[in-house]
Amino acid sequence: MTDNREFEIVFDTELPGTPERVWEAVTKDTPAWMFPTDQWPAVKTVDEYPHHLVTRMDGPDGWFNQLEHVLEPLEGGRAKLHYVHSGIFVDNWDEQYDGASKHTEFYLHTLGQYLKHFDGKPVVFTDVQAPPSSQLPDGFVRLKKALGVEGASAGDAVDVELDGVGRLSGEVDFSNEHFLGLRTGDALYRFFGRNSFGAPVGMTVHDFGADGDSAATAAAWSGFLAKVYA
Repeated sequence: MTDNREFEIVFDTELPGTPERVWEAVTKDTPAWMFPTDQWPAVKTVDEYPHHLVTRMDGPDGWFNQLEHVLEPLEGGRAKLHYVHSGIFVDNWDEQYDGASKHTEFYLHTLGQYLKHFDGKPVVFTDVQAPPSSQLPDGFVRLKKALGVEGASAGDAVDVELDGVGRLSGEVDFSNEHFLGLRTGDALYRFFGRNSFGAPVGMTVHDFGADGDSAATAAAWSGFLAKVYA
């Protein structure tokens, strides 16, 4: 028996960029802070630049996925964002809703980090999944230990030499039981404790350096994660 129920995730935040810059980030620059979305057949049902954007995907049996962004300018080149993610989840409703709602805060925080530190820079995006063994209850804790940031809080410095990856020097910009963000001078590293939501631990690298190489980045981090979860 399927468990199809509608959901709505609402989040309000302030971002370090004008509505125009936020609009660019959420429409064209998603690989810089989330993941590439240009492969999605989404339709803009509201397109009122730069203040109100609604994109929607529809599927069979009433399925849909919709994102709404309402932007207001604030003083100092900032913007207020009212964000609504709505749709229908098929099966495992509670687990999917829990995962999606918790991801929202982390993605929008990362959007703020991009706007503040790397806005408009070309990016090389890499997505890496940890082995299935990372789905154990302590999977994310093991990763934080391996990164040398167990117990670290946002704002703490990080300077660690990782086997096969190299030196990571910067700061922790986000940390809770499910997610970790590390920012260096030329990259954002995002780590996802999806073991709590029935999936392997994952990570993304958003590389703003001049010599980003997605294949090499994926190989290095895959090797590192394989050792963490061996």
